[in-house]
Amino acid sequence: MRTWQVADVMTREVATVTEETPYREVVDVLVRQRISGVPVVDSFRRVLGVISEADLLHKVERSGHPDERRVFEGRRRRTAREKAGALAARDLMTAPAITTHERASLAATARLMDHEAVKRLPVLDDLGRLAGIVTRGDLLRVHLRTDAEIREEVVHEVLRRVLSVRDGLVTVQVRGGEVTVDGRLDRRSAVELAGRLAAQVAGVVAVHNAIGYDVDDTTLMELDPVHATPVA
Repeated sequence: MRTWQVADVMTREVATVTEETPYREVVDVLVRQRISGVPVVDSFRRVLGVISEADLLHKVERSGHPDERRVFEGRRRRTAREKAGALAARDLMTAPAITTHERASLAATARLMDHEAVKRLPVLDDLGRLAGIVTRGDLLRVHLRTDAEIREEVVHEVLRRVLSVRDGLVTVQVRGGEVTVDGRLDRRSAVELAGRLAAQVAGVVAVHNAIGYDVDDTTLMELDPVHATPVA
């Protein structure tokens, strides 16, 4: 069963700048490309950092105000002051950049974005070079799959290929990404596995498992004769 990866949804044509790119050119890239952030790369396309609109706005915020320094200046205020006076990408970027890999799962990438509170991530290849960029919106594209595509994967990959379920034993219906499986199998463990695997299919919103079973083999699995206490 195939799991969707970042490479399936990322944008491959990525606008970039170098450390030497002037402030005005960085602004021009963001405005012209209609993007909110841009990776800073070296000659080998290794990501050195990322510049966001927030990094550029410090100059606007402090425009016309004197460069006031305080004896006890917090890191956040100091960073804002330094970026307000920056003239090139090297002094504007946030580094090191938070990145993901092109083979990373969508779930892991979504958790990383949430944890780091970022809207986009540069995507690296096996050599650590920039391969693309992925946004929160890109991750949602997995839910644009049609119900027919989802049903086909549940039937062919989950039921037939993984669980070897014969045709006619289980029915699959998909509506709005919600999967309903019904029918009957011989073991409870197979029923539960079918539900878990169906939930992992890309684009599935929820799984309603109505499959019945003949034998509850989960209680037998709890018995471990190897570690059983011998009877005196």
